[in-house]
Amino acid sequence: MSAYDSIKQGLNEALAFAEGEEAGARIHQVKVPVVDVAAIRSSTGLSQGEFARSIGVAKGTLLNWEHGRRRPTGPAQVLLAMIAKKPSLVREMLR
Repeated sequence: MSAYDSIKQGLNEALAFAEGEEAGARIHQVKVPVVDVAAIRSSTGLSQGEFARSIGVAKGTLLNWEHGRRRPTGPAQVLLAMIAKKPSLVREMLR
């Protein structure tokens, strides 16, 4: 099967699935745990400003997460979950 045919088949399956048909598509569910941003930051030993800069968000965003006014989602939630498992990750990446 050519690359074109493979992509076309995949797109047709995606369209069929979106329309509610069983198209044999495999669905992958990834569960990212809810994160305690303040605890994660504390485990790194960084100040709020340092931590915010290190993960590429505004300090205000970090404060909103830490105070529960907002919750990190998407890539930020995944990154924070990774840092929760390995707090030294931030320092290692910034060397």
